[in-house]
Amino acid sequence: MKRIIITLFAALFAATALWAQTPDEILARMDKEVARFDKEGVNMIMDIKIPLLGTYSTDMHILGDMYKATLRVKDEMSITWSDGITTWDYDSSDNELTISPAKPKEETDAQSNMEMLDSVTEGYDVKLKKETAEAWEFVCTRSKTNPNKDDPKKMNLVISKTTYLPISVSVSEKGVRITMRDFVIGVNEEQIRFDPSKYQNAKIVDLR
Repeated sequence: MKRIIITLFAALFAATALWAQTPDEILARMDKEVARFDKEGVNMIMDIKIPLLGTYSTDMHILGDMYKATLRVKDEMSITWSDGITTWDYDSSDNELTISPAKPKEETDAQSNMEMLDSVTEGYDVKLKKETAEAWEFVCTRSKTNPNKDDPKKMNLVISKTTYLPISVSVSEKGVRITMRDFVIGVNEEQIRFDPSKYQNAKIVDLR
């Protein structure tokens, strides 16, 4: 009986400690996990919802300057690889592979949008909107003192209570809704390195 009581008290203490976390503490933990993206890499899905056209989802693998982005639309697929020096764009609709120099400091839309996560604690007023057993949901409103007027006015951020990783972060601008979701830490170079042997039959357009 004594062991059971001790176990119950321990569980209650852990639950209370979790509940008692402030938004700043939760965001600080998220920042710590997000900081791992640069070194360990990250896999995520980016959805872009466009009025009248629907939602387009891109599967992103990012590791440092390297990335692979896969977009599927119905039966067609386009893939982009980059190692920071060269970019390869494959379009399955015409079986064409375009090779071009990577632009200096070139960023994918996902890499650029992920900067939103870096600025949450600096440029936004954060309010806890909802809490469930699995996650915290925050509304992040751009601060009046935020000097970067290009930052979205509002973001919705959902953070996992288990991993402290974002479950999703979404913004809406001019009717277009962008959502990044399903973040998983850990990407290796084999997953994102372009393999020319798989596209020997493609039409090559070399712009280098």
